[in-house]
Amino acid sequence: MSQISKTHLVMSQAARQTLSLETDFSLREVQALADVTHDARDIAASISSGSFQTLGMVILPCSIKTLSGIVHSYTDGLLTRAADVVLKERRPLVLCVRETPLHLGHLRLMTQAAEIGAVIMPPVPAFYHRPQSLDDVINQTVNRVLDQFAVTLPEDLFARWQGA
Repeated sequence: MSQISKTHLVMSQAARQTLSLETDFSLREVQALADVTHDARDIAASISSGSFQTLGMVILPCSIKTLSGIVHSYTDGLLTRAADVVLKERRPLVLCVRETPLHLGHLRLMTQAAEIGAVIMPPVPAFYHRPQSLDDVINQTVNRVLDQFAVTLPEDLFARWQGA
């Protein structure tokens, strides 16, 4: 099992806007959760190089624009550049695409991303653990994303399925 030593945050302009529209968190509060915050335009950042070792990368939420950039190796900014690096170095890249409904073009992009090594993991809530709050739903998603990196938390954020 893996241990996270440092977290790096890259937020696109769209992510900043989504944060303000969909949550009560400020940009500073979210940035304070990361050990290192990078400007999305800084393609010379440490995480833009394969020689900088990471456990992998999560893009959550992952827009269709970002998904398309990753699939087509269009690395015009740090977010898609870092994702491209993670893929070329054969590290896990988890893309939490939340767009719905999906048309054929979206599905093809997701297929192409999976074919080049990405894990497609829409943030779909589970209900078997009977969430009592939005936090419970979010925690289950966070825990499952961390599972993709074999990261062990001191205590799971949700009750795992034990069978019927």
